[in-house]
Amino acid sequence: MSGSHTSNGHRRVLYVIACGSPLARHVGRLVDLAQQDGWQVCVVTTPDGAKFVDRTALARQSGHPVRTHYKNPGDPDVLPAADAMLVCPATVNTVNKWAVGIADTLALGLLIEGQGMGVPIAAVPYTNVAMAAHPAFRASLARLREWGVRVVFGDHVVPLHPPGTGERHLDDFPWAAGLAALRAAPRPAAPVG
Repeated sequence: MSGSHTSNGHRRVLYVIACGSPLARHVGRLVDLAQQDGWQVCVVTTPDGAKFVDRTALARQSGHPVRTHYKNPGDPDVLPAADAMLVCPATVNTVNKWAVGIADTLALGLLIEGQGMGVPIAAVPYTNVAMAAHPAFRASLARLREWGVRVVFGDHVVPLHPPGTGERHLDDFPWAAGLAALRAAPRPAAPVG
């Protein structure tokens, strides 16, 4: 389906990275859409994102444990390698840290490493009008775009709301927008050798 299978027929792996936003409560909607699109989905949350999600339900839905923290030395990897990553919802905090290379959470470490490996990445920020106006956030979005991240943001995606009203706009969020951005992303070339 829409290019989400590898050449040997296996489903490609999508890491859905959910940040600390009330919108993360509904990330199962994105998992469902991605699975319908043919992806094998793994959910990773930031520590604040973990406060909003139902880890048990998402693990059952995706077939993989929900990861939040770096593993301990010697622990096995429990998730398959990502073919693409989608940060949704992306918070101002995560966007700003990512843009300056801070890897103090598993989610950020995966994004920074994935970007360095040429993994296609899309980000769909969800924030209010006051936070979105901060110059550092705008500069971070521009930097991520320059580096090839598909940033899906603006009033044409989801209108910005006044501070304190985000909960009223959760049902208007376009969950499929990030998946569409990934479909449009060029695939990295296969390593030579």
